[in-house]
Amino acid sequence: MNLAALRRLAVARNFGKPADLESVIRRMGYVQADPIRAPARAQDLILRQRVRGYRIDDLERSYPQLPVVEDMLHNYGFFPREHHALLYPRTLSQRWCEFVEQHQPLRRKLLRYLDEVGEAHPRDVERLLGAGGRVNGWGGTSSATTLMLEALHREGRAEVCRRDGGIRVYRQAPPRGRALPPAQRADGLLRLVVSLYAPLTLRSLMRLLSMMGCYKPEADYGQRIELMRRRGELRHEQVDGRDYVWPSEEKLPARVESRVRLLAPFDPLVWDRDRFEQFWGWAYRFEAYTPPARRRMGYYALPVLWRDDIVGWANVSVANGDLHADLGYAPGKQPGRDTGFDQALAAELQALRRFLAISR
Repeated sequence: MNLAALRRLAVARNFGKPADLESVIRRMGYVQADPIRAPARAQDLILRQRVRGYRIDDLERSYPQLPVVEDMLHNYGFFPREHHALLYPRTLSQRWCEFVEQHQPLRRKLLRYLDEVGEAHPRDVERLLGAGGRVNGWGGTSSATTLMLEALHREGRAEVCRRDGGIRVYRQAPPRGRALPPAQRADGLLRLVVSLYAPLTLRSLMRLLSMMGCYKPEADYGQRIELMRRRGELRHEQVDGRDYVWPSEEKLPARVESRVRLLAPFDPLVWDRDRFEQFWGWAYRFEAYTPPARRRMGYYALPVLWRDDIVGWANVSVANGDLHADLGYAPGKQPGRDTGFDQALAAELQALRRFLAISR
C-alpha cells in the first residue's frame, strides 16, 4: 500500500453507488451540518454527491419522516437514530454546566412546556418565557430560552423534530432505555468514526474521539484499536511515515470515475486537513470566518475533485438566474485541455444547476 493507493481508496469508498436519502445516511453514519448557504448548506452539498436525484433542502423537507436525528458527535450533524444510543449519557462542557446552573428556573419551565405543548419553536418559547439575551458560543447573542433548548438537546432531554425556515423546532426526547455498556459504546463510536473518515491516521482518529462530548478516558481507545486490528476488523499500515487505519474488508478499487466533483468544505473526503495535505500536496483552507482582506481562496471555496486528485477550488454563486463558478488551481494542478476535465466540469456545473433548481 502506498500513498497513491490510499488516495484512490479514500475517493472510491466515499462515493459509492448513488442511493436514496435514508440509505445514504445509514451508509455514511453521520452527515455534518453547517448553516452557511454558498450556494447551499454543507449537508446538502455532501448529500447531493451521494443521493440519487437529490435537490437542495431535501433533507430538511424529509427529516420529520426519516429515522434520523440531529445531534453532536465531534461537531453538529445528522445521524441514523440507531446510533443515538452511542452518545448518551453525555457530560456537558463546563460552559454549558454553568449556564444551566445559573438558569434552573428557566430549565424547569422549559421541561414543563415541552411536556405540555409538544413542540417548542424558539420564537414561541421566547415570547412566553423570554429571559433576555446571553452570549452564545460564537461570540454573538442568543436568547436565554434558545440556549436552554440547546442545553436540553445536549443533555438528551429534547430533540429536534423539524426545521421551520432553517430554525430548529424541538420536542421532548423519548425515554431512553438502559444505557449501553461503556465498552459497547466505545467500540460503536470507534467503528462509526473509522467508517466515516477512513483511511485516516491513528493521530487523527484519536483526536476525533477526544473531541466527542461522550468521550471517556477510561474507554482506552488505543487498546480497542489494537484489539480490532487483531480480530481483523481494521487494517493498519504505515505509509510515508504515518500510521493509517481503515476497515479491513474494503478492497482497493481498480479505478476511480473520470469525473469532476465540487465538494463541501466539510465533506468526509476533505474534512481532515492534515490528510488533505499529505494526499494532495497542498493546503486547503476554509475562509468563511477569515477577514476578506486575508482570504486566498474565497469565502466558501469548494474543493474540486478530478478523478482521484483535488486540483483546486471553486467559488460558486447564483446571479441573474444562473450559476457562476470562479475556479482557482493549486500550483501545477490545472488539468490540460486534452484530459477531458473541461467537459467533466461542465457536466458537474449542470448537475449543480439541477440540484439548485436553476432552469437555465
